[in-house]
Amino acid sequence: MEPRQPGNKKLPDFQELNDRVIVDRPSSPMLVIKTNLDPKEPTEENPYFEKGETKNLKDFEEYFEE
Repeated sequence: MEPRQPGNKKLPDFQELNDRVIVDRPSSPMLVIKTNLDPKEPTEENPYFEKGETKNLKDFEEYFEE
């Protein structure tokens, strides 16, 4: 029996992709600015928050606070 290789054979190799930019992490500090357009609660419009999935909501909110 032949071993199976995962993935689609029609897709190009990852190294050959030229339609996206992959950047390394910056070595210098970053500036993050909170504006009046940001949501008031850290659970609103947060891609890391899913209702019912977060066990300790207080710690989650503290992490995303100023």
